[in-house]
Amino acid sequence: MRRKVLIELEMPQDLRKFNLPPGVDQRLQDLLDKQDREGKLTRAERREAQGLVDLSELLSLLRLRAERARRAS
Repeated sequence: MRRKVLIELEMPQDLRKFNLPPGVDQRLQDLLDKQDREGKLTRAERREAQGLVDLSELLSLLRLRAERARRAS
């Protein structure tokens, strides 16, 4: 069963803030580079990388929805 949740957020003026912070983004890039270089990551590194990718995708979705809401208002 799917549930919907409505969350109200105060939107920042600069929607670019809906990105991973630079240090977190660098960690994700380091993990992806290691995977490319060595062909694999440890289980813990894979979980970490997947979590960071999921977070990045969520932030992108929030940014897109915020842009759409801003244009509609």
